[in-house]
Amino acid sequence: MTDARMRYGRGALAVSFFVQGVAFALLVTRIPAIQDRYGISDGLLPVFLAAVPILAGAGSVLTEHLVKRVRPSVVLRCSQPLVLLALLGVGAGSRISEVALALGLFGLAVGALDASMNMLGVSLQSAYGRSIMLGFHAAYSLGGIVGASLAWVGAHWELTLFLSYLPAVAVVLPAALIASRWYVDGGESPNSVAVAGSSGKQPVVFKALLPLCLVMTCAYIGDSTVSNWSAKYLQDVLGSSEQLATVPYNIYMVTTLVGRAVGDRGVRRFGAVAVVRAGTVLAALGFAVVAVAPGAWVGMLGFTFLGLGLCVVVPQTFAAAGRLFPGASDTAVARLNIFNYVGFLIGSPLVGAVGDAWDYRGAMLVPMALVLVTLVYARSFASEGDRYGDVHERPRTADVGRGSNAL
Repeated sequence: MTDARMRYGRGALAVSFFVQGVAFALLVTRIPAIQDRYGISDGLLPVFLAAVPILAGAGSVLTEHLVKRVRPSVVLRCSQPLVLLALLGVGAGSRISEVALALGLFGLAVGALDASMNMLGVSLQSAYGRSIMLGFHAAYSLGGIVGASLAWVGAHWELTLFLSYLPAVAVVLPAALIASRWYVDGGESPNSVAVAGSSGKQPVVFKALLPLCLVMTCAYIGDSTVSNWSAKYLQDVLGSSEQLATVPYNIYMVTTLVGRAVGDRGVRRFGAVAVVRAGTVLAALGFAVVAVAPGAWVGMLGFTFLGLGLCVVVPQTFAAAGRLFPGASDTAVARLNIFNYVGFLIGSPLVGAVGDAWDYRGAMLVPMALVLVTLVYARSFASEGDRYGDVHERPRTADVGRGSNAL
């Protein structure tokens, strides 16, 4: 694999992460408008919202089996247009059955998309021989900011959902298709997992992957707490205005972008274990500050710490899974990706239940405690070559030369 091909592949994959960030933000930030358009009751809405991550988990499982027969790049090339077309379908329908079908397609496709994107990211990082995974997720964060801004414009101008989604899809869909020409798969053959036993490659043992699955779940419980409860918490608990209550999530997204943009340098210099530990402590501090904040501005400081801390955990968890199972990284990533959606499903209802039963300040201590679980399993992020900085960087030619074993 040439350096030029890897650079093109890295840029193309960053485009894919960006496009996915745009699409997901356009969906989740317009949920109230979707509910109004289709007349979805408050009782039925949680069913629709839960169905998307459940089907995404199914899409990730399906991808695990698909990549035994086709390259992850093929799955990504097909699933990303489906996600964008499903998004248009959400805005184009008029009956509940139509939005249910569109959301179902979105969920299945997004599971395949998330899994295949991270498979390519893990394999490219292995080929580079240094940390680049956080950069891909920074592109996703940037896409989320752009998508949320476009959604705000659509709401501000009172555009229909379809007209709000159409210009964005018209731009990012061709961009994703063009970029897909330069996707780079790793050296692992499509059927390498199926023949792992005969080739001597290490199979994916769930017991060994479990610590990373727990970390992924806890990270997304923290993330979903911010996305679902930050506005309500600031307004109802800290007494902010309705306008100011929209700020914490934007701060969170911007700080995740900043943290991920510089995070790879931290991993190269200090190693993944140190960066994950520091991020975990900072995220826990953020929840603690939010829980005891006397007012809105201190609360927003807590959400700033949260964004800077949590942003490093998920990309490094995917990277650690690839290092843990070098001959079956695609399978490991697909299985780990399921726990992204598990955390998303658990987080919001858990915080809501604790808040109703106790109070919402106390509820913020629950994701804080769960995020700290990462410290228990921090050594799972270690590997012999995880310190990539100047003195510690592995020769890139050695990684490329090892072929599939580098994955």
